[in-house]
Amino acid sequence: MERSTFFAIVIAAILIFGSYLWVMSEFSLVEPVGRLTVTKVANPDMFPNHPNAEVLAEYAAKSGSKCILVVHYGGDSNYRQFNQESILSKYGEVTVLELAFVDPSTYKTYVDWGEVIYTFFFGIPEDRYTYKADGYHFETLDQAMAYIQQEAEYRGQEGPIPMFYHGTVRAEGPYLNPGCGFPLFTQISWKYYGRLGAYYYIGKSLIWPYVSNRYYPYEISHLSDLQRLYNTGNLDYTNY
Repeated sequence: MERSTFFAIVIAAILIFGSYLWVMSEFSLVEPVGRLTVTKVANPDMFPNHPNAEVLAEYAAKSGSKCILVVHYGGDSNYRQFNQESILSKYGEVTVLELAFVDPSTYKTYVDWGEVIYTFFFGIPEDRYTYKADGYHFETLDQAMAYIQQEAEYRGQEGPIPMFYHGTVRAEGPYLNPGCGFPLFTQISWKYYGRLGAYYYIGKSLIWPYVSNRYYPYEISHLSDLQRLYNTGNLDYTNY
């Protein structure tokens, strides 16, 4: 095959794939964006006026969205939605919706590479998790996403909801461990955009905080200290 023909095929494939993603995004409930952060700078960190909430509101404002979705690994929180003021938003504020998956097995701070490899090739089984949002529990992802859609429509959301996964890592480095909410981000991306779309959005999501979150330089340069403070309870608002 001649080099010019090869490049023409590659360019055509990229254009077709890009068109596919654009069409899918026009009809999908969510637009997968990226990993929000790499570690906690205060706990809880899904709270009005927290730096993470400000980053979310800024992104929503720039994209003209009234709502934004953050997905998590389920813990003790009820994952309640809240409003974040934004001077950039023409609406004056942005609603941060939250959704968590609940793993029936024990909570893991490490990467289960066997599960990662299985997920990469086959996706996440529909009955693998249950889900939680606003204190409500859902048995299936369809039920959970129907609730998110209902809440977004109630607030006047038009078009897909920008979606982030939390991404915090409480121990060791964030480079090999994608952090909180990554499996749910993968499952939702796969559901709405298919296997290839999920692969694309996973790759895009992993680099997002390093180039787009203005707090990243502080987080990564103080990573071990922030993790130690969080794990000993010294980042909790209730301590102050």
